[in-house]
Amino acid sequence: MNEAIRNLKPKALWNKFADLNAVPRPSKKEERVIAFMKDFGKSLGLETMEDEVGNVIIRKPATRGMEDRKVVVLQSHLDMVHQKNNDTDFNFDTQGIEMYVDGDWVRAKGTTLGADNGLGVATIMAILESNEIEHPAIEALFTIDEETGMTGAKGLKGGLLKGDILLNLDTEEDDEIGVGCAGGVDVTATGTYSEMDAPKNAIAYTIKVKGLNGGHSGMDIIKGLGNANKLMNRLLFVTKDFMQLAKLEGGSLRNAIPRESVAHVVVSSEEKFLAAFEKMKRDILLEYKSLESKLSITAEKSNETFNKVMTDKDQENFLNAMNAAHNGVYRMSPDIEALVETSNNISKVTVDKGNIKIENLTRSSVESSKEVLANALTSTFELAGYEVKLAGDYPGWAPNMDSAILKVLDGL
Repeated sequence: MNEAIRNLKPKALWNKFADLNAVPRPSKKEERVIAFMKDFGKSLGLETMEDEVGNVIIRKPATRGMEDRKVVVLQSHLDMVHQKNNDTDFNFDTQGIEMYVDGDWVRAKGTTLGADNGLGVATIMAILESNEIEHPAIEALFTIDEETGMTGAKGLKGGLLKGDILLNLDTEEDDEIGVGCAGGVDVTATGTYSEMDAPKNAIAYTIKVKGLNGGHSGMDIIKGLGNANKLMNRLLFVTKDFMQLAKLEGGSLRNAIPRESVAHVVVSSEEKFLAAFEKMKRDILLEYKSLESKLSITAEKSNETFNKVMTDKDQENFLNAMNAAHNGVYRMSPDIEALVETSNNISKVTVDKGNIKIENLTRSSVESSKEVLANALTSTFELAGYEVKLAGDYPGWAPNMDSAILKVLDGL
């Protein structure tokens, strides 16, 4: 497996990516990869340090004749989105990513690949190790916890870096230069619901939405991919008169477009339920035919017993709130073509034992637009009677098209 990866070109980059992906590095649990990076820097005889929050800095002197050039900071983040398919047996805390070559692509077996931002880290590692690249003095900055709160970047103390120019290597295309970045805020709604006895002679069904592509809720939101939580809500909404909701779980990570959702319902009118379900299923599959070729939507009888279900009133309230909550692109940038300015991802939804939790990640490169969307979501959920909390707010980086370094790079 790794040999096929290591034989890809440029070899230096892919070898470092293979080394890195052998190290567990989920967000919030970066201890192993921090130690790995420190060992790497020290093995090259380079000045290496870890700051108070866990960021790693490695400094490499300028090559001969480049000593008078400005110091360049190369930055990437060590953590990765840790998401797996439900049928994949994998522990991100202890296992390295299982990669394979599939035609022109490198993929992972049932999990996220970690190319965000593993390829950025690997690129910097290859530069630090090379004796053939001419360069000014380099400060390599590897931050932690980018995917779940930016605590590494937020905790970086002023004065630690000496560089005049910073290049962030966290992008998706090798022929593009990022000139701005969205900020974000977590919008989390919580509430309770009343339960009633499940109707006598009702039939338990399990509804599953799975096989979606998922992806990063920032970079991939423009693709219009299916969101398992929104698709599940459409199925529940059209069948609400014929079933009662007992339990629901959709999505896994705050910053990932949810791939899967599972709902447990009890059905009072099986024929009407299935007719409404199948019609909506056909509509959804047709809508996403070209985007989600592996999408699977099923409703199957279950052997589980549910004595309690959500009341009709609270079910109507929940489904309406989910129906109204914005998901996806909210506003495109008026200044840069094909750039999403503001978006929201309904990342995780849980309904169980009288409790409801709906997690969103709202992003924007414009602070005022982020606030508008976050407030709209807050209003939607508060109208449903839920409590809403905003947390983990971090600012955007507005594009500066007059940047001096951008002018240098333009046309290369």
